[in-house]
Amino acid sequence: MFRRFAGGLVCWLGLSSWGAAQSPGLVDAPVASVAAVDLARYAGKWFEIASFPMFFQRQCVGDTSASYTLGADGRVEVSNRCRTENGFDEAKGVATVVEGWRNSRLKVSFFWPFKSDYWVLGLDDDYRWAVVGNPNRKYLWVLSRTPQLSKPLLDAALACATAQGYDLSQLRYTPQTAP
Repeated sequence: MFRRFAGGLVCWLGLSSWGAAQSPGLVDAPVASVAAVDLARYAGKWFEIASFPMFFQRQCVGDTSASYTLGADGRVEVSNRCRTENGFDEAKGVATVVEGWRNSRLKVSFFWPFKSDYWVLGLDDDYRWAVVGNPNRKYLWVLSRTPQLSKPLLDAALACATAQGYDLSQLRYTPQTAP
């Protein structure tokens, strides 16, 4: 119940401050992750709806997805996939939970020994969408369980990013060819 309330609170704050995305106060405030994430519910396939692409996504032209599998050792296996002009590209990595954050903050590694922050910044109560980013606001992903996200759900996800001070003018929408 606490996770539902806190996750909803992050989104509620985003809706109440929708027009203040670029106010200095939001950008100066630290980025916050949701109160908790149930990794068993979070596991599975997510479609990228929009992102601030990372450098390794520069060749992606669409159909980007991420799949998460819980390992017996408590780590999360990550598989990112996208369509390129020459076929598909896939990157596999491992995520580890950051202690004390109830699974809402992870460290992801695709190339040992380098790790990146993976913070769940917004999460639908029914796990239909998630907003993921890092604390310096350089990267952001809007993820969905389905290839397309309805306008009300997309607006809720974007409100979460806005509430965290992300500049959505950098957002690139990801074409998904699956219905």
